Amino acid sequence: MKKISYFLTLALTAICLNACTCSHKTTEQNNDNETIMEPMYDINTTMGTIRVQLYAKTPKHKQNFEKLAAEGFYNDILFHRVINGFMIQSGDPLTKDPANAPMFGTGGPSYTVPAEFVPEYRHLKGALAAARKGDFVNPTKASSGSQFYLVQDERNCAQLDGQYTVFGQTVEGLDIIDKIAAVETNERDCPLEPVRIISIVKVVPETKAAADSTAVADTTKQ
Repeated sequence: MKKISYFLTLALTAICLNACTCSHKTTEQNNDNETIMEPMYDINTTMGTIRVQLYAKTPKHKQNFEKLAAEGFYNDILFHRVINGFMIQSGDPLTKDPANAPMFGTGGPSYTVPAEFVPEYRHLKGALAAARKGDFVNPTKASSGSQFYLVQDERNCAQLDGQYTVFGQTVEGLDIIDKIAAVETNERDCPLEPVRIISIVKVVPETKAAADSTAVADTTKQ
């Protein structure tokens, strides 16, 4: 418990940093009543798959995540900071090389993403949020260009609401978050046995035509 309390305090100043209440919706309406997609992505890890949905009301973070995923940026990146009872963090490209271990948590692309705080997006279990540098060097609370974390225990992350941008939510795989959070770590909270992102891929919705074809095929088999 001392360790968790220590890192809860540290989280608001450090670069790195089950109830899912989302409705699994795929669209959101803007002020002009236009439909904005809220895509889903599979975060495929060496311990299982976590499916997340990106929020429409945080468009800068959504677009950045989609861009990096499409480029394969996250492939082979580690979960470099894991705190059971708090969160699991990834997105640092330096973690692809074990020689960079002393610098894990400091890497990313050469840009940040402006904060997008939306009151209704809170640090629920499974929330997808952006890591960032501390307030002293980052008064605007701009997000890391690539590092993100997934909430494992919302009770211990509630104080991060309005401080770190939440831009998505887990819709499947909360158990995988728990599995990753439970691994043994070193003094830097890095897993002793590497937990790696294999890929992050967009979930392509099944089209009505494809669904109808499947239904017909199943009928003909009977």
